[in-house]
Amino acid sequence: MFFKRANRDKPSSPAQPAPVNFELARGSAQAEPDHAADDEAPAADSTVAVPVRPEFKADAGLPASELRRRVDPSTLGFDTTDELDPVSGLIGQTRALKAIAFGVGLKAPDFNIFVCGPPASGRRTAVKAHLHQATKTSAAPADWVYVHNFEQPGQPTAISLPRGRASVFARGMVAVIDELKVALPGLFEGHDYQARRRAIDEEFRGAHDDGIEALNRRAAQQNIAILRTPMGFAMAPMHEGKVVKPEVFAGLPERLRKDVEAKIQDLQKELELLLTQAPRAERLGRQKLAELDQEFARRVLRSAFDDIEAAHGDLPRVLAFLAAAEGDLLHNIRLFASPSAEAGIAPAGSFDTVRDPRFRRYMVNVLVTGASEDQGAPVVAEDNPSHGNLIGRVEHVAHMGAMLTDFLLVKPGALHRANGGALLIDARKLLSAPFAWDALKRALKSGQIRIDSPADALGIQSTQSLDPEPIPLDVKVVLFGERTLYHELAALDPEFQRLFKVQADFDDSIERSAGNELAYARLIASIVASHELKPVDREGAARLIEEGARLAADREKLSIEIGRLADIVREADYWAGQAGRKAITRADVQRALDEHILRSNRLDDRSRESIGRGIVLVDTAGEKTGQINGLSVIAHGGFAFGRPSRITARVRMGSGRVTDIEREAKLGGALHSKGVMILWGFLAGRYAQNMPLALAATLVFEQSYGAVDGDSASLAELYTLLSALADVPLNQGIAVTGAVNQWGEVQAVGGVNEKIEGFFDICKARGLDGKQGVLIPQSNVQHLMLREDVVEAVEVGEFSVHAVETVDAGLGVLTGRIAGGRGADGLFATGSVNRMVEDKLLHFADRARRYGVGVRDDGTEQVTS
Repeated sequence: MFFKRANRDKPSSPAQPAPVNFELARGSAQAEPDHAADDEAPAADSTVAVPVRPEFKADAGLPASELRRRVDPSTLGFDTTDELDPVSGLIGQTRALKAIAFGVGLKAPDFNIFVCGPPASGRRTAVKAHLHQATKTSAAPADWVYVHNFEQPGQPTAISLPRGRASVFARGMVAVIDELKVALPGLFEGHDYQARRRAIDEEFRGAHDDGIEALNRRAAQQNIAILRTPMGFAMAPMHEGKVVKPEVFAGLPERLRKDVEAKIQDLQKELELLLTQAPRAERLGRQKLAELDQEFARRVLRSAFDDIEAAHGDLPRVLAFLAAAEGDLLHNIRLFASPSAEAGIAPAGSFDTVRDPRFRRYMVNVLVTGASEDQGAPVVAEDNPSHGNLIGRVEHVAHMGAMLTDFLLVKPGALHRANGGALLIDARKLLSAPFAWDALKRALKSGQIRIDSPADALGIQSTQSLDPEPIPLDVKVVLFGERTLYHELAALDPEFQRLFKVQADFDDSIERSAGNELAYARLIASIVASHELKPVDREGAARLIEEGARLAADREKLSIEIGRLADIVREADYWAGQAGRKAITRADVQRALDEHILRSNRLDDRSRESIGRGIVLVDTAGEKTGQINGLSVIAHGGFAFGRPSRITARVRMGSGRVTDIEREAKLGGALHSKGVMILWGFLAGRYAQNMPLALAATLVFEQSYGAVDGDSASLAELYTLLSALADVPLNQGIAVTGAVNQWGEVQAVGGVNEKIEGFFDICKARGLDGKQGVLIPQSNVQHLMLREDVVEAVEVGEFSVHAVETVDAGLGVLTGRIAGGRGADGLFATGSVNRMVEDKLLHFADRARRYGVGVRDDGTEQVTS
């Protein structure tokens, strides 16, 4: 149902008009209404009020004092930063530091810490310093070593020792073997040993030789010879002391041959019996020799192990290993009889004893150790948290074409070094390292460090490996990452929040106050001290404080992005040196900032050049209907700049649809599309309470060839739409940024400083005429920290910055007309922009009724035939 208004200047009648019959209104096919005439004039029974332009008082814009909050250097109370005490730790991070203190103090394996915040905020340095302070009174953790497992060689044994004693233990075992290498060969060459060895040799070897000799004599008596051949023993008949040739033996009488063969067979049986008994005799001889070796070596071994056992008598597991090593040496004492002819498998540069493969199993692999006088728990930062660097690994070396390993090639990881203290890891690096995240979680959940290889889990291990005994784990893990990463882990990994229950959230900025400004100056002093730079005078410190507010994008706050602040101070130190100054001044700080921009703003230059040459169309003077300059921010490589973009709107009668061309072309992001839909809500809520919104409009960013996102252009888009509807031109010298809600309230946006400066640079290049400026939300005034040249232009009246809270307030700035509010009659003021918009929408609704076009609640057209 459509309605028409007879006179918008008078209160409407309470009686509702009758519904229009579309069949009668359209008439028959032979009597079509003249639609061409309808395009030129409103309905015959409607009258249009003659627009009367109400008096409008122009907005002069914000004063220059509102555009930048300066620092009075005289209030800082020092001449140079040399007079200040450098700040230790971070300023204004009470929440995060209390969280860290809580996480460190609570001795529980699942209360590990995730530190959130910007990467360059100094959080890592501050946390490390805080942990060193918190753990310096803690007991130093124990040393850990791996030793050979004589019962299961593939499973090295882990032994814990008091701090500083692992190296003593390792050197002691080297000394034991070195002593045995000298003492035992001399012992085996002694007269007593050699005499008893000869007696054993004669005892067992003589009995065997006597048996063979007796058999030879009996064989000779029977004219049988026992011959030694390469194949063993052989027997043959003899005649007159000479062996009978086979052909001669074959010619003897049969009876004589059989008699000789019988004798040979009997002798062979005796010989076989003697040969069968020989190995047993040799074995008994070797056993007797081994017993002799052990008898002589036992005294030397006991003497060699006395000192090391006495030094570690309070450590049962060490004593157990020493006993096992002594027993193994006793059974392998012949290792010391002669030097090894084998090549070692250990890297060059280690002890000769360790390189000798005969003695490697008696050595000690010191995994983690420290000085006995060490105080406090370790704080370890792992910059490359790969799987092996985190939990340790078993290395392999090539030896004669094979890959070999042993317990001495077990290497520690960061968890071993940090055991008993804290481990600091960058979360993003940890997650990007294959298998590392899962390995860390397994270690934390099990409370022990088990060295394994990812290849074992995948079943692709093709070399000899080991399964070292796990080591108990007591560590506080501190991960560093962005807030988005923290929330992603919390959402996607159910084990994350069960293991990292403490969130230490570092603020990006602190409140700007007199006290914090002085603390900021002390922070600058600490940067100067840590990098050994020239002192900063108070003018330079004031400029750095102002830049801190600029980095925070809020004049009421100061950025604590320490990395960026340190970069500025170091660059300023360079320029102060170039100028021959002994202190960093305001000019040096400004030079550093300008040079940084110069190195980074190539794209900004090309953008302004394309606008200046007319390649990209942007008007900065005059008036245009349905056209405005919106402002966007482009960030590239850490540098952001503002760029104006022309936004246009076209309107016609339609079904109530506002077409966002960016969205239709799939160039508009979700937030931009949301902003356009809010415009429709605003239009419908304000102008279409008693009539359908028979509007079709198109909105577009002109010459936009990339993605457009964000809602900061929604205010500018609304103004172009209202301008097109009211047929009221907009001042092209005023660019607009801001978001809007369905009630017409203007909302804050980001990057306001860059946007204003980007449009200012375009206007300045073309010549400032005093009519140019930028319209921003009132809520963004607190964020203004504009460049000095922009502030100076506003001071002399060459440029302006207007802040508005509502859509209507901005309409006045852009059109030079009042926006107009509804009077007691429910109508907007005659001649106001809102009245013109509503009249146009009413005209569209009336025409839609004549054409038979209806609008459903969902915005689609309905044609009645």
